[in-house]
Amino acid sequence: MTSRNYAAIDLGSNSCRLLICDDQGKTLFTEHYSTRLAEGMEENNCLTEQAIMRGEDAFYKIKKHLKEYNVSGCNLRAIATAACRMAKNGQEFIDKIKDISGITLEIIDGEEEARLNLEGAAEHVKGKSKYVLIWDVGGGSTEVSLATNNDKPKIIKTISIPYGARNAAEQFDLHEYDEVKAAKLAEEIDGYLQKFLADVKMPDKNDISFIATSSTALRLTAIIEGKEKYEREKEDGQMITAKQIFAVLPKLYKCSVEELGKNPNVGESRAPIFVAACVIFARVVERLGADNITVSLKSAKDAVVANLIERDKKHG
Repeated sequence: MTSRNYAAIDLGSNSCRLLICDDQGKTLFTEHYSTRLAEGMEENNCLTEQAIMRGEDAFYKIKKHLKEYNVSGCNLRAIATAACRMAKNGQEFIDKIKDISGITLEIIDGEEEARLNLEGAAEHVKGKSKYVLIWDVGGGSTEVSLATNNDKPKIIKTISIPYGARNAAEQFDLHEYDEVKAAKLAEEIDGYLQKFLADVKMPDKNDISFIATSSTALRLTAIIEGKEKYEREKEDGQMITAKQIFAVLPKLYKCSVEELGKNPNVGESRAPIFVAACVIFARVVERLGADNITVSLKSAKDAVVANLIERDKKHG
């Protein structure tokens, strides 16, 4: 019997991730494309022509990979998150991608995004605590969720904060660290986190595993470890502490965009949005009281593929 392959596409506000696996969940191919979809959205809340072209280019490449690995339509799920949710021409972009690639993108809400991130990343801490608290600093939003930590994690409370690395950097003009601008962003994030904490009865910290997904968490881990080359796969599942994070941030905040671009763990494409991402990340860590944090490369795309495989196993 010929095995079938499965694929997940996760189109975020800053990058597009592709994961292709066989029917046992083994990774056959993975890639991420820098689309910077939310770049320039601040002006009129629309995807720019340049961003749309970068998105089209990514999906031309993805189409070829899907064909190469013989992934059929029913074994593919393609999701789009904050940028397409927020952009006035988001659906127009979705339709265009369908026309050029045959791929149907599904715009998901913050709750579904949080659920998928949880399912993908919780594998690192399964059975280690009663609860898991996970957050994902994306390009256009930040999802925070408290959930049970068992074979079928259940979200107790989730919140989607409408600020991520890309749109926060643009809206607060925070490409390089500025104490006043950073304080304004942190205050904005704080308002959402306070509401989250007011709406949920937080368990004892000793009963919680804290997980951070996204590039920011992985890059900060590589910086803390003093890596001379950024290899995100090697950071997956590592643990860092709040003390380590707050020790390294002042050094990063002193850097210009050019200096951050030369840092191998940041890079030129990430440098203009890295400070804003760190400000959001730090405020989440501080407000949630996360002392020890597991960083995860696994996220929504991993959960999507797992769900597709499980679906077919149930139906034989």
